[in-house]
Amino acid sequence: MSLDATAETPVGDILAAVQKVIDIIRPAIQADEGDIRLHGVDEATGEVTVELMGACVSCPASDQTLKAGIERILKDRVPAVTSVVNVGDTLVDDGTSVSL
Repeated sequence: MSLDATAETPVGDILAAVQKVIDIIRPAIQADEGDIRLHGVDEATGEVTVELMGACVSCPASDQTLKAGIERILKDRVPAVTSVVNVGDTLVDDGTSVSL
């Protein structure tokens, strides 16, 4: 099965294709003490649900990693993917702890 953006991915193989791509990008995430787990793929909508773990939970750049990195790569390599959503906990930035 090809993961090329020009190839059509059969519906039954979308989950397997997404998992293969995640397995390819996982070492880069783990290098920064984080990790990613695939939760599922809604084949009707193309939405992929993942959980960012480890250092990704407290990293202020995790949303950027998810959208500009993981989602972009998945959309490029698996044409059926339309979006990627993190179902795990992430840091909530309520502003600075310093009050004026």
